[in-house]
Amino acid sequence: MKVTATLAALCLAAALGVGIRPAPAAPKTAAGPKAAPKAKADPRLIEEAARFLALYDSIDQKIYSTLQENDWAASTDVTPEHDGGRVAAGKAFAAFSGNKAVIERARELLARRAALEPLQARQLDKILLTAAEAPGTIPEIVARRIEAEGRQSSLLDSFEFCLERAGDTCRRPTTALEIDNLLESSRDLDQRLAVWKASKESGPPLKPGLVELRDLRNAVAREMGYSSFFGLQVADYDMTSEEMMTMLSGFLTDMEPLYRELHCWTRDTLARRYGKPATGPIPAHWIDNRWSQNWPGIVEGVDLDPLFKGKTAEWVVRQAEAFYVSLGFPKLPPVFWEKSDLYPVPAGSQRKKNTHASAWDIDLVGDVRSLMSLEGDAESFSTAHHELGHIYYYLSYDRPGVPMPLRDGANRAFHEGIGELIGMASAQVPYLRQVGLLPADRSIDTDRWLLNEALEKTVPFIPWSAGTMSHFEHDLYEKNLPADRFNARWWEYVRRFQGVAPPEPRGE
Repeated sequence: MKVTATLAALCLAAALGVGIRPAPAAPKTAAGPKAAPKAKADPRLIEEAARFLALYDSIDQKIYSTLQENDWAASTDVTPEHDGGRVAAGKAFAAFSGNKAVIERARELLARRAALEPLQARQLDKILLTAAEAPGTIPEIVARRIEAEGRQSSLLDSFEFCLERAGDTCRRPTTALEIDNLLESSRDLDQRLAVWKASKESGPPLKPGLVELRDLRNAVAREMGYSSFFGLQVADYDMTSEEMMTMLSGFLTDMEPLYRELHCWTRDTLARRYGKPATGPIPAHWIDNRWSQNWPGIVEGVDLDPLFKGKTAEWVVRQAEAFYVSLGFPKLPPVFWEKSDLYPVPAGSQRKKNTHASAWDIDLVGDVRSLMSLEGDAESFSTAHHELGHIYYYLSYDRPGVPMPLRDGANRAFHEGIGELIGMASAQVPYLRQVGLLPADRSIDTDRWLLNEALEKTVPFIPWSAGTMSHFEHDLYEKNLPADRFNARWWEYVRRFQGVAPPEPRGE
């Protein structure tokens, strides 16, 4: 596959009539499309761009599909063979998407942006943004990055957590799913502490690879003129790192008065539950979520799980599909049901898979799948509705009117916005009554219902995402955060933005 991709890139270069030579450097402030002086459209240039884009699409779609298939295999069945396939496919895709001829030709066309059709310019911007993930001017660095990412993904997806050890031997192995279930159900603080600590065990083995990967990602991004890998990622929003951080700070400022009140109420409620003083930050193991990114199970009388008694995981995802069908969307294509991986790995199985729910558009023409671990409960109900939001977004873009480079959607935030909107809608009282989960004669305390929704779905997530996560990643990439400060900086931000603290000291 690597040879095929390289040959394809060379064929593309030959067809375009350009040589394989170093591409001109992008401006060091590059972060997205730049305004160009007004000019008349140039039919000849438009035709040249159309030929380039058609040829690019014909090659890109095939190589991208191969990459996605290998990523899917490695995520749903973690084995050395699948890991190797993912790395090989990643290198093949990089050889094409980051080819120097592709970069050079896209830049030549964009130098006369105003003479192009606007949709052509948008595609060329996207092609350059994709190329910046794997610039062919530094192939050795790109290859090392792909290999490092493959190792990290494999290590994380196959990691075995442990609840009880005897020396170096694990006497009580556990899974991420069981950790989540125990945090949701246990009221024994000693057990919660053990479970919470187990959930952090993947950090030490992942850290060396993260240090290496940070340096490789930054080298790749800076080769194309971006400030860092963080700057490259936010460029997808047509923003600089500074603009992104300013926007996130605005979110935090706007949220702070409400968050302060909800934090105080939550801390007091949990302190009474566990018989502890209600002072200072909330101890992390008091919260049912491993990262304290949402706060479920705190509001009394709003436990939705009993509503799902007797419901299967398949019913959950079928009902999520029915929600979208009720809005006028078609039923999911047969390939979704044939190839998705929707349920937990059966007990006793040796197969390991990524436990983070995700949606996939394998070939950009309708092969859509989802990777989940659904059960018959309220959280899975929300997750299924969220992930199908991604799926239907993909299907809405997988049509001839949308150019291939733009079929991911406007940017990642739109995808997540759709998923979260529908996830929230799935917990609304009229909908729960309509699908037969909530009896018609059961009264609802609206204030408690809304409070629970705020804690489980929206409010705590913003200080975690716009605060802790984004500020840590900004420091990691933009400021080259020293490796001996990773954990200290993380918990500094958790305390500052989330008002949460580890239950005991955390070393590097």
